[in-house]
This record gives sequence, C-alpha cells and structure tokens, in this order.
Amino acid sequence: MSINLVSPQTERSLELGNMTRVQEFILLGLSTSPETREVLFLVFLILYLLTLLENALIVFLVCSHAELHKPMYFFLGNLSCLEMCYVSVTMPSLLAGLWTGPYHVPFTACMTQLFFFIVLICTECTLLASMAYDRYVAICRPPHYPLLMRPQVCRGLARTSWLGGLLVSAVKTTCIASLSYCGPNVLNQFFCDVSPLLNLSCTHVALTELVDFLSAIVILWGSLLVAIASYVAIGRAVLRMPSAAARRKAFSTCASHLLVVGIFYSAALFIYCRPSRIRSMDLNKVLSVIYTVATPMCNPVIYCLRNREVHAALLRTLHST
Repeated sequence: MSINLVSPQTERSLELGNMTRVQEFILLGLSTSPETREVLFLVFLILYLLTLLENALIVFLVCSHAELHKPMYFFLGNLSCLEMCYVSVTMPSLLAGLWTGPYHVPFTACMTQLFFFIVLICTECTLLASMAYDRYVAICRPPHYPLLMRPQVCRGLARTSWLGGLLVSAVKTTCIASLSYCGPNVLNQFFCDVSPLLNLSCTHVALTELVDFLSAIVILWGSLLVAIASYVAIGRAVLRMPSAAARRKAFSTCASHLLVVGIFYSAALFIYCRPSRIRSMDLNKVLSVIYTVATPMCNPVIYCLRNREVHAALLRTLHST
C-alpha cells in the first residue's frame, strides 16, 4: 500500500510544467478579409505618418520658439513626444497584420510591446492630469502661477509621470509574463494587450487581475480625479468672472484639453477599470483604435487649432524657410 504525499497544488504545477509553453502569439488584427485589409492598410499608414508629422512639428515648435517656453507648451511637447512613441509601439503590428493577415509575434516581443504600451498609457494619464492642474493654477490662482508652475515643478511633474509609468508597467508586465500560456495562442487584437493575454492564460489569474485593477485605480482613476477636481474648480472660477469676454477666453484655454481628456478616458476606463476579463473583443478593438490611433492623431489638431501662439510660431517658421 503506497501513500501519495503529493498535494493537488503540486500535481497541478507538475501538469502545467509538462505542457508545452506558448512560444509565440498570433495577432488576428482588425480584419481577415484581404480586400478590406488592403484599404485599411493604406488608411492606417497615412494616419501613422500624419500622426508622426503632426507631433514632431509640435515638438519642434515648442523647442525652437522662446515664446512657447511656458508650462502649458512644455507639457504639450511632452505629450507629443509620448504620442509619437505611442503610435510607434502599436501601429507597426497593426500594419503588419493588415499587410500579411494574422501576424505571428514571439512571446518575448509580445511582452516587450506590452511593457512599452503600459508605460505610455500610464504616463499619458498622469501628463493629462498635470496639464489639468496647470490650467487650474493659471485660471484660479494667477498671482501664484509663476511660483507654482516654475520650471523645476514642471520638470518634476513630467519626470514623475514617466517614472511612474515605468514602475507600474514593470510590475504589470512581470505579472502577466509569469503566467503560463499553454494554448491556444490566438489574440483577437492588433497588438499585445492586457485583457486578451489574460484570456489565454491557463493558470489562475486572480492575482494578476488584482494588480491590474489596483494599478487602474491608482493611475487611471487617480489622474482622472485630479483632472475632474481641477475642472470643477475652473468652472466655478469662470462662472464668477464679471465679463462674458473673460469667461470665453478662460473657457477657450481649457476646452481643447477637456475634449482630449474626455475621449481618452472614456475609452481607457471602459477597458482597464474592471477586474474581470473583457469578453467583447470586437468592442475592445474598436476602443483600442480610438485611444491608440485616433487620439494621438487628433491631439495636435485639437490643442493647436485655436491657439494663436502656436499659429504665430508656425507662420514664422514657414516664412523663414
């Protein structure tokens, strides 16, 4: 008579260890129809190049014109740098999938893409909150603006945004990469994203989902609450202004940022601020296109469409060439 001293947990671990670990993932992309893929490839290639051109122009203008060396444009330059990195992380795999069909990506490459994607989305959240705080100080506490938004403070806010994104991404990516993926290995997405990867794991993902959920609360909800609090205070200050012209001027300086915040957070919070894994992958892909493609392309236009200082700097640059 033999006694089995192996616990069920150990047996489960041994079973998983004997399984073949997934070495690559297959990204289905946006469409499986060859005719549709050709059209979408051309559209998204143009959007990608346009996004890089727009944001590179904003960075050039902010760096080369002294009148744009202000806190608002400092954060806008950081945001434009981020947007160029952002689209360069997700768009190549999207274009590759549209060009070749379902796209094979090695496990390491997938985790690398996931790491940089999380870094950038977390950094963008905190940068948008910093920009909202900048507008709050400018409108609600104008006498203290030079002190509260001095260059050292601006650089500190930007540095904290980037370092915070790196820290959160390192934790989340490590948790996701440590899961076991035994098959299938098909991701119904155009890049390596959190929810599709959790859906493919063959091990218990409760801890990883908890980390994902807590980081979403800290980064997404935390930065959103800062933005909301800033704009509530701005709204009260604007309503107390004596003249309609002053109210319109104050509102015009915030409207573009408020629009970007609304678009970005509406899509991002729907996907990431829930501990359960998302089932509707088609909806997930549509929302992913909004904040990985549409938002980076539209941000420079939204921010600079009615900005006289940026217009003036652009015209001077064109006349000098």
